[in-house]
Amino acid sequence: MAPSFEWWAKETHRGTPVVVKMENPNNWSMVELESLSDDEFLAPELAGNANSGNPKSKSRRNKNAKQLTWVLLLKAHKAAGCLTSIASALFSLSSAVSRRVAAGKTDSDESESSVVKTRFYTCIKVLLWLSVLLLGFEIVAYYKGWNFGSPDLELEYLYKLTRPSGLKDAFDLIYSNWVSIRVDYLAPPLQFLANSCIILFLIQSLDRLALCLGCFWIKFKKIKPVLKQGSEDLEAGDGTSGYFPMVLVQIPMCNEKEVYQQSIGAVCNLDWPKSKLLIQVLDDSDDPTTQMLIQDEVHKWQQEGANILYRHRVIREGYKAGNLKSAMNCSYVKDYEFVAIFDADFQPTADFLKKTVPHFKDNEELGLVQTRWSFVNKDENLLTRLQNINLAFHFEVEQQVNGSLLNFFGFNGTAGVWRIKALEESGGWLERTTVEDMDIAVRAHLHGWKFIFLNDVECQCELPESYEAYRKQQHRWHSGPMQLFRLCLPAIIRSKISLWKKFNMIFLFFLLRKLILPFYSFTLFCVILPMTMFVPEATLPSWVVCYIPATMSFLNILPAPKSIPFIVPYLLFENTMSVTKFNAMISGLFQLGSAYEWVVTKKSGRSSEGDLISLIEKEPEQKPLRGNSLPGLDEMREEIEKEMKEQIGSKKGIHFYFLLFQGVSFLLVGLDLIGEQVG
Repeated sequence: MAPSFEWWAKETHRGTPVVVKMENPNNWSMVELESLSDDEFLAPELAGNANSGNPKSKSRRNKNAKQLTWVLLLKAHKAAGCLTSIASALFSLSSAVSRRVAAGKTDSDESESSVVKTRFYTCIKVLLWLSVLLLGFEIVAYYKGWNFGSPDLELEYLYKLTRPSGLKDAFDLIYSNWVSIRVDYLAPPLQFLANSCIILFLIQSLDRLALCLGCFWIKFKKIKPVLKQGSEDLEAGDGTSGYFPMVLVQIPMCNEKEVYQQSIGAVCNLDWPKSKLLIQVLDDSDDPTTQMLIQDEVHKWQQEGANILYRHRVIREGYKAGNLKSAMNCSYVKDYEFVAIFDADFQPTADFLKKTVPHFKDNEELGLVQTRWSFVNKDENLLTRLQNINLAFHFEVEQQVNGSLLNFFGFNGTAGVWRIKALEESGGWLERTTVEDMDIAVRAHLHGWKFIFLNDVECQCELPESYEAYRKQQHRWHSGPMQLFRLCLPAIIRSKISLWKKFNMIFLFFLLRKLILPFYSFTLFCVILPMTMFVPEATLPSWVVCYIPATMSFLNILPAPKSIPFIVPYLLFENTMSVTKFNAMISGLFQLGSAYEWVVTKKSGRSSEGDLISLIEKEPEQKPLRGNSLPGLDEMREEIEKEMKEQIGSKKGIHFYFLLFQGVSFLLVGLDLIGEQVG
């Protein structure tokens, strides 16, 4: 029974009776135990005094002792059960790790370029071994007494002068030369790169903050899309009376054996006149068994009266864009005014069309109505919970703000309704990128079409439950926009839209949110931050490492308030995924090969908390002095050591712990445990 949180309430009977079966070698008996009151459990002598003459006092005391014994036994049994469950979870975890290590790779896609993959693995191994070598070098230096470091060169110089032992052996000489190289050649460019990333980080954080404020304004003012005439209620069936245009529904799929039945069944149950609705099942499956199953499902719904067709391409080119383009070339499409698109795992509600199509009435400039996604498996594992945080922010904040204030956002590829005229005037579906949905949205916006996002209309779908599927999805989502940016930039510049819209599309939509975000996230947290542990002369402020990322993560998680306990795993996982996103962004921007390539790099950074001493170049006339050669140098040395320790503790403590947990995050992702069900 769940515990009651109404601890202030008075109860006449505490809990339900507990029946305990006691086994004895001689007999069996059943004893009924009742939960103790607070007075009886805490102070049984107050409930009844043995010397008061009360005949029930002694029996009550005996009963309380017996109850206490069995309650303690029950607690012990529960604790043993918890230990057993923990052992089971650890066993499951170790089994998952063993399977992952035995697999020995993160991707089973044989289509990837083996040459590029080998080079990528080689670079990762070189960086890893170099980090281990530097770490070992620093550990040796630490035990030899070079255990202080600070960007303050004056303090370092004074410490060098007051160091009793001076430079005595070859290791000290090598280390001093390494520190000189570090100070003169490594720290300046690293600090410049860090400062540049900090500026980009602040710009992107301001953009996120502006989006959140815009979302708050929309909620405060209760701004939402309404019908053009402003008098009809979309939630009621009467609101759509007399307006039932011809609607084409398309379900593109490819080898969707697990979900085809749900999607076809949901679309066939749409509440729309059958004479005004045509459903196309666009099957690109190359598995004959899957094709037969989908055909049988379509035939079943045809027998039940649904106006549904099955299409399979002989020449399967262009992936989803080619599939949709082929379907739109059918001669009967010209009879339809709108097209609704649902991926194979999407299940629209029966009133989906009644909530979306009426927005097109008397609004000839409207080209797209996009609805929000909801997820049937958002609580399946940690990976799906973290995905839900990202997508909740995307729909609740990004799509809603851009739709309400700019009438433009990226089409999500599914759960939306297009005006067919807008598709045709924008050039139709093109196979030139892997993000055909964003491509058609950008071209439609350049042709003057407006978009509407309905945040209160949801369409159920599924999230990827395995890390490998999620990684490939994210690679496509971040590689495609960069390909599209290269192709669309001249058209955006030449277009007749306003300068503000051009600025929004070029800088905010593409550069800031698609290019700068993965660039600074990967560079700042996965490259610069670990390197500052080896090169302490280049520093990152604590607010960059901790406070602003925590604030931005909190803002991202607000649209999914139930996920607030996962804010720390979310922050670490996003930094880990920045490797995939950065790799995808680079491959898309420079048209590199190996579309789905990514290897988890276990960059844990420096695992020693203190940074070691760095020295400035010695002037020829200076010589190391002995500790007792000048009066007062011992006291000076102690003060310098104390001050330097305080600086190191304050500047590197947060950095170290951040890298420690970030390293654990990389390890979990590298072992492919982020999507595991343990326990």
